[in-house]
Amino acid sequence: MADNSEVRDDLRYTNNDEWAKAEGGNARVGITDHAQHQLTDIVFVELSKVGTKVRPGDVIGQVESVKTVAAISAPVGGEIVEVNAELEDAPQKFNESPYGDGWVAVIKMDDPSEYEGLLDAAGYRGKLNEKD
Repeated sequence: MADNSEVRDDLRYTNNDEWAKAEGGNARVGITDHAQHQLTDIVFVELSKVGTKVRPGDVIGQVESVKTVAAISAPVGGEIVEVNAELEDAPQKFNESPYGDGWVAVIKMDDPSEYEGLLDAAGYRGKLNEKD
């Protein structure tokens, strides 16, 4: 059975189901449509603070759903320059709009080549289809 989650061509992806979108020297990050489907209804979110320095793979937030608690990892290293505080009052935005209103943080990248090393849309689709 193929995975029917939305995968956008303008984003890069991690093996752990985070997405990143380059915005100049920054990367806006969030969890993928596939991840929010796996988690089901997200009821609580905890985000890192602006100014936090992160390396790729560092935890930048946690989401709690009716099923489980999951960590959100940084796809790139740098400094968190913005977080989506609206998620704390409206965690359902993850489920409603994972690539829009459900973004998690903006990271000022230390090394933009890390972004280039993330999976492209075709690579991420391939990874999703391997799981079936």
